[in-house]
Amino acid sequence: MKDLYNFLDQLAENNNREWFAAHKAEYERLRAIWISDLQKLIDCMAIYDRSLAHVEAKDCLYRIYRDTRFSPDKTPYKTYFSALITPTGRHSDRAGYYIHVGHEESVIYAGYWCSDNKILKKLRKAIIDNVEEFRQITETPDILKYFPHWYGPQLKTAPSGYARNHPDIDLLRLTQYGKEMTLPRKFFTTAGWQQKVAERLELLKPLIDFLNYSIDE
Repeated sequence: MKDLYNFLDQLAENNNREWFAAHKAEYERLRAIWISDLQKLIDCMAIYDRSLAHVEAKDCLYRIYRDTRFSPDKTPYKTYFSALITPTGRHSDRAGYYIHVGHEESVIYAGYWCSDNKILKKLRKAIIDNVEEFRQITETPDILKYFPHWYGPQLKTAPSGYARNHPDIDLLRLTQYGKEMTLPRKFFTTAGWQQKVAERLELLKPLIDFLNYSIDE
């Protein structure tokens, strides 16, 4: 992981095709190690989430090549390695787990990235209809310790169909339902980090289950 961070730091300073081509062999070596490490993480997670038992790390990886067509950032490469861990890998329309190890920051995340407005409305209704259960799931002492905040922007007012003074307006204003934890580099450069990440993400498995049940219902 130290080599991976060093590579990403250099890439951030030399984010061009010429430099990357000259260091392609190093990238391929680090990518292979990352896949191996990621598989260890998935295997640890599969102990408590059996839906991941047959998931292969290579199917969860995102490309390092940036899609610049619709992005204001026109540099050709991402300065991080990332993966979405779900039963169907990175191609999923359900809640899942995300890991991002990069030059600027390293994070772990669990939840649903609400890109579909219909599903967002469906989740809001499911949460408000079962709000006591949802708060019990997402406000345990350990979650509040490691994942105290919801990820993403929030509405300035109530969404359509709900009163501004709704007792659960803090949940209704969310535009996505996921929790993220930023981790220092030393966390990932310590032996056995996969087990530690799996333990942290296990705290949010009930959230994943609630969201996917609500999406599928």
